[in-house]
Amino acid sequence: MNNFSIHQQEVICALATPSGVGAIAIIRVSGSGSIALVNAIFKGKNLETAESHTVHFGTIYNKSDIVDEVLVTVFKTPRSFTKEDSVEISCHGSDYIIRQIMKLLIQKGARIAKPGEFTQRAFLNGQFDLVQAEAVADLIAADSEASHKTALNQLRGGFSKKLASLRTELIHFASLIELELDFGEEDVEFAERDDLRQLITSLQETIAPLIESFDYGNAIKEGIPVAIIGSPNVGKSTLLNALLNEEKAIVTSVAGTTRDVIEDTIVLDGLKFRFIDTAGIRETTDLVESIGIERSKAAMEKADIVIFLFDSAETLAENRALAALLPTGKQVLFVLNKTDINPELYARLSADDTDIVPISAHTQQNLPALTGKLVSLVHGQAAADTVVTNLRHYEHLVKTFDSLADVLNGLSLGVTGDFLAQDIRLALHHLGEITGTIVTDDLLDNIFSKFCIGK
Repeated sequence: MNNFSIHQQEVICALATPSGVGAIAIIRVSGSGSIALVNAIFKGKNLETAESHTVHFGTIYNKSDIVDEVLVTVFKTPRSFTKEDSVEISCHGSDYIIRQIMKLLIQKGARIAKPGEFTQRAFLNGQFDLVQAEAVADLIAADSEASHKTALNQLRGGFSKKLASLRTELIHFASLIELELDFGEEDVEFAERDDLRQLITSLQETIAPLIESFDYGNAIKEGIPVAIIGSPNVGKSTLLNALLNEEKAIVTSVAGTTRDVIEDTIVLDGLKFRFIDTAGIRETTDLVESIGIERSKAAMEKADIVIFLFDSAETLAENRALAALLPTGKQVLFVLNKTDINPELYARLSADDTDIVPISAHTQQNLPALTGKLVSLVHGQAAADTVVTNLRHYEHLVKTFDSLADVLNGLSLGVTGDFLAQDIRLALHHLGEITGTIVTDDLLDNIFSKFCIGK
């Protein structure tokens, strides 16, 4: 019997709502015998005879002392989140009350749940696959419309269905290859090599957009980093303050005021952006400012989008020189600031460059055009309907793609079926690692240890 089976025989409990004083707190209890355990400290309806998915008012007692008046919700196997008997106790949000109820549960035989153990049990009991289990954590952490939609799609099985379809097709051919090995002495081919080549190519065409979607998906999940770059005094800090609608960065007429990167987030059209105000890039002998400038260059390298802010033809030329040093494919916006002071400058510069976005950070003139441009740049990256946001999934998709490439290479070289079968099995292994069809104790411990306790 493995550790999972042993642990799942135990009743677990945990606070499912955030800690701290509030109107209501919910304590979650799950496992075989959990209903009887809670019933032993509850006075009201007999919970053991109650129907599943029913709520009951009553009192939690410690011997003859009342701890709290509560609502208890009963979920009977398999119709619960964990597919086990489960109980949720809704009590008043006092830290003292929560501690007393948790203490009573432990005295009756429950133990404190480990981080993510409720979701882990749900996965082990077949409630959903590993991709969907991980999506639970992503849904809880979602802080923008885009990250919420992506997590919800994965929770509802969008990504899992696509992977299951790939795996089913590959298993069919793998079984034919394995059958050939059983008849090796008779030199027969059950798997048509042209059909196998066509299938592998089709699978790669499906996987490639998923791999390519990771940068976009990770940006949605973590926030799209946008570095604001430019010479001193072009208005970078003023722009950051205008975007955030607060005085986040110090603004003065003294060149070199910003000496370190300043970062904050804002949600635009359902997308979370992480704006990074940087030190003005120039030649300087000031040690502190020099360090700030080096950090500005590092921020520019790491950002998905770079806003080059300028206020003259000279500073535009400096920005273009910096932009030329960036890796190919980096998203770049050239933004002309201070159009309220020098409106004719835009007409002059835009005659040669139609991609310039004119704004006044000080008066917030044309700021919606800039934010709209940022949103369109991000949406332009969304090529796949299913988006990969998890680094673990990305890693195994890349390994699956490489294994499939090895199969194609083997077909071209005319290798025997046993070598083809080995590469196909490897591709199936990596697909199975994503969904949890193939799973280890260490992998599950690593994934669910990142969850909050009570989920």
